[in-house]
Amino acid sequence: MKINRRTSLKKMLMGTLTASALPLIRLKANPMKKSNLKGNVNHAVCAWTMNHLSLDELCKAIKKIGFNAIDLVGPKDWHILQANNVECSMCNGAEVSLEKGFNNKAYHEQLVKNYTEVIPLVAKAGYKNLICFSGNRDGMDDETGLQNSVEGLKRIINLAEQHHVTLVMELLNSKIDHPDYMCDNTSWGVELCKRLGSDHFKLLYDIYHMQISEGDLIRTIKNNHQYIAHYHTAGNPGRNEINDNQEINYPAVVKTIVSTGFKGYICQEFMPKATDKIASLEEAVQICDV
Repeated sequence: MKINRRTSLKKMLMGTLTASALPLIRLKANPMKKSNLKGNVNHAVCAWTMNHLSLDELCKAIKKIGFNAIDLVGPKDWHILQANNVECSMCNGAEVSLEKGFNNKAYHEQLVKNYTEVIPLVAKAGYKNLICFSGNRDGMDDETGLQNSVEGLKRIINLAEQHHVTLVMELLNSKIDHPDYMCDNTSWGVELCKRLGSDHFKLLYDIYHMQISEGDLIRTIKNNHQYIAHYHTAGNPGRNEINDNQEINYPAVVKTIVSTGFKGYICQEFMPKATDKIASLEEAVQICDV
């Protein structure tokens, strides 16, 4: 399943850096149905998990459910979101890959070039979050990875601050899905946040990945919520639906997130097994709508 996400991200990256800047105008589209959601949670879905639909079809499907945001869409496709009055809750398109990130100086020049080009596009389109990755260890110790990441990110953090864009590094497990990934625990990610000392660099806390890596989800979220800008979901084991067929108590976890005063997005990133994938998505949104 990790292969599907890597493949999808690579496809999204193609053509991104040559995309023209998009205007701030939001075109009018069919209005979202009157929602029965409670309003305590900003819901989103990752585009790659629903790739049986076109992006335009996905926009229309989520509005029927009653929410209005999609993750991991790059500049070349933002016009589709804008035509549907749908937000891009987490932008992508500047990264090299999950494995080649800021912890390795060999990729700094390309990363700095990419992010320098994409950050202004994110701001001009009216979006706020842009994903980034640590990269794999490749034999590197954690401290060297931290130092290298700080060095690389400091070259673009001022630009992010100037454009009011938050760079968001994703926490991924290295046990099952992403072997050798460095930012595979909250402590490492939080230490990177502290060393950078900017409100425009935070973490994407993937609940599924961190259940595998370290568990203790609720305590970890309570203790580190100020460093978290975004959340992803999926059921464990399997990365499928987040219902009672998996081990994470999502209502309890989401209640904790809401209790911290979090105002960002909680995004569904599970891979539905059911034939009716949109029904699975609607069920997941209801589970998280505490």
